[in-house]
Amino acid sequence: MGGAGNGVARTHPVKRRTSFALAKVCKAHRGSIGELLAEHGLHPGQEMVLVELWESDGLRGGELAVRLGVEPPTVTKMLRRLEGCGIVERRPDPSDARSFRVYLTPEGRALEEPVADCWERSEERLLAGLSEEERRTFYGLLVRVRSNLVPGCGSR
Repeated sequence: MGGAGNGVARTHPVKRRTSFALAKVCKAHRGSIGELLAEHGLHPGQEMVLVELWESDGLRGGELAVRLGVEPPTVTKMLRRLEGCGIVERRPDPSDARSFRVYLTPEGRALEEPVADCWERSEERLLAGLSEEERRTFYGLLVRVRSNLVPGCGSR
């Protein structure tokens, strides 16, 4: 399967895999959404923390890690950056001295509409040329594929 030395270009079989195409789409999408989020001082991934807090302000750090599907040290690093920007604040958990809860600041709450707009703009670019029916089908397929990788995730 090594490279062809005869000067004839060929496509490696891995590049014809759906999962390879999906990985490339994910990378391109991350760059695209990153450009939009940067307009608001955010990096890709930080908005995911904010989305969870917009749904349920005051989550524990461990709860955020579970919801985001990352390790607690990753959440801690993300929260430090967001806290440094004045977007969230960590407070001791009154029911558990070993834990803390994360709350949005007014600045963090004010980002909800601009971030939602970033995602709407990104989605329009991503799905340009697809009909409404194709968009619904694509979404349904992505949810099903994700559930193969993360059982029980549903549409979260």
